[in-house]
Amino acid sequence: MRIDTTIAHPARRYDYFLGGKDNFAADRASGDRILAAFPTARTAAMENRRFMHRAARYLAGQAGIGQFLDIGTGIPTSPNLHEVVQDIAAQSRVVYVDNDPIVLAHARALLTSAPEGATAYVDADLRRPNDILTHPDLRRTIDLSRPVALTLIAVLHFIPESDNPRELIAPLIHALAPGSYLTLSHMTYDFLPPAAAVEANQVVNAEAFHARSKAEFATFFDGLELVDPGIQLVSEWRSEDEPESRPAPIEVGCYGAVARVP
Repeated sequence: MRIDTTIAHPARRYDYFLGGKDNFAADRASGDRILAAFPTARTAAMENRRFMHRAARYLAGQAGIGQFLDIGTGIPTSPNLHEVVQDIAAQSRVVYVDNDPIVLAHARALLTSAPEGATAYVDADLRRPNDILTHPDLRRTIDLSRPVALTLIAVLHFIPESDNPRELIAPLIHALAPGSYLTLSHMTYDFLPPAAAVEANQVVNAEAFHARSKAEFATFFDGLELVDPGIQLVSEWRSEDEPESRPAPIEVGCYGAVARVP
C-alpha cells in the first residue's frame, strides 16, 4: 500500500505530538493547527499514553486475561502494549490493528514478542469490524471464545456521529466472551470555557476530530460494568503512582475508562 504523505494521518500526527520522527509535513501542519487551538495537545497525548500503560498493567493482572486486541495501534513507541503486559504475564497474546502503511512498515518491531506469548498485526480499519474479527492472523493468535481485553485508545474521536461509532464497536463487543474488558479514551471539551470550546471545535473538526462530553463518552459503555474509579480524565485514572504534580483538567481534555463485559 502506498503511503500518501500529503494527507495527515492520526497515527503519524500522534507520533508528532509524542516527539517521534515517523511523520511528514502534512502531519506536522495538522498537528500545529491543533496546537494553536489546544496548546497542551502534547501533554494530552503523553497523559493518554500513560493511561494506556496503567490500564494495560491493570488488565494483565486480572485473572483470566491473557489476550489483548488493540485497535488503532499507532506507530510503535516503546513500551508498546505487548511489552507492558508481557512484562507482567509473559504468555500474553496480543493482536494489533491499524490502517496506516507506516504502522505496517513497523510491524516487525510490534511483533517482537516474549517467547512464551505471541503478537500479530492486522492491517484493517475500525469502520469494517467484521474484517478485523474474521482476519486469519487474529484467529491464529487469540481465541475469541475466551476473555479478551479490547483497547481503543484515542480512536473513537475520529469517528463522527454520522458514521455511528457505537454501531461500529458493537460487533467487537458482542464478539467478546464474558469476563472480557473494554478500554477506551476520548477527547473532550468539557473543561474548556464555552468560547474556547467553540473556537477549538472549529479547528479540530477540520482535522477530523470529534470531541464528546462525559455523558456521550459514557454511552460507549452501555451494558458493561465500569471498573473503579469509572470515567476519569486519563491523567487521573489510577494515577496514584504517577508524579504528584498532575496536569490541570484543561491541559488534558481526554477521558478514559475500563469496563468489564458481564
